[in-house]
Amino acid sequence: MAKYAYPAVFTPEKNGFYSIVFPDLEGCYTCGDSIEDGIEHAQDVLALVLFEYEKEKKEIPKPSTLDAIPLADGCFANYIACDTMAYRKRYNNKAVKKTLTLPEWLNEAAMEKGLNFSQVLQEALIQKIDGE
Repeated sequence: MAKYAYPAVFTPEKNGFYSIVFPDLEGCYTCGDSIEDGIEHAQDVLALVLFEYEKEKKEIPKPSTLDAIPLADGCFANYIACDTMAYRKRYNNKAVKKTLTLPEWLNEAAMEKGLNFSQVLQEALIQKIDGE
């Protein structure tokens, strides 16, 4: 889980549309109604593809440099950045049941205070992950 930047090739299409492909990543492509729309879609598809690489523990290829990418007339390349952790938080939010063990005194004290165990555990885990 990390932040990435990969080059994307933008190809102008009719009516101001763009086709966008990431030459370093198989099956990583999208399109947009404008450059701004294309960049937004490119960030999303890049995060999705790299999330899948991470999930499947596939080797993530090293990104090419912009000057190493051959371009057809009218095309241009630009780096697109994404954060797969942000993507996970946004789209991979399915609840998962966990069983855990606590000392009885801690359970009783938490129940007396009316604490929500799931919420407290989530907050503690997020703090621990972000603190690394």
